[in-house]
Amino acid sequence: MTRPLRLVAVSGGLQRPSKSAALAQHLMDLIADDVPCEQRLVELGQLVPHLAGATWRTHLPDTVERDLDAVEQADVLVVATPVFRGSYTGLFKHFFDFIHQDALIDKPVLLAATGGSERHALMIDHQLRPLFSFFQARTLPLGVYATDKDFADYRLRDEALIERARLAIERALPLIALSRHAGAVAAVEAIAA
Repeated sequence: MTRPLRLVAVSGGLQRPSKSAALAQHLMDLIADDVPCEQRLVELGQLVPHLAGATWRTHLPDTVERDLDAVEQADVLVVATPVFRGSYTGLFKHFFDFIHQDALIDKPVLLAATGGSERHALMIDHQLRPLFSFFQARTLPLGVYATDKDFADYRLRDEALIERARLAIERALPLIALSRHAGAVAAVEAIAA
């Protein structure tokens, strides 16, 4: 029997509750509907006091180190950030600056963002996709962008957005399965060696 999928979401939202965290959780739940998962949501807004002033990973407390380890050891990542001035938050970038540059190679990453209006929707392809290309991650085909009007009480309410989220997961699942298979084969080969 295969172990549950280690599914980790990172939300760049600075506040709690956060629309980015709500979107990330919604996407994780959709994946968990199809694949047995161990879910973990990392809310960067809660880590601000621990990240402030840290320039080296060795300067970080254990609480942040555990979240970094979870991201590096995840089978699949969901990342969601609010859009600030046409890009991801500085805190989001600061957190990923501590991720080892080889830790995300070939890891499936579902990209998502939230913003005040539709005019920032291309941020996913112009900002997030290049960041995760640096890590040589496998960014999944469809990103999910939500605006303030798509939420009611920090829950998705817009049917078109809910359908896009479903489609993003539907298209991601075969790639997630391939990634899991490749990981299982590599583990068996490592044991046999």
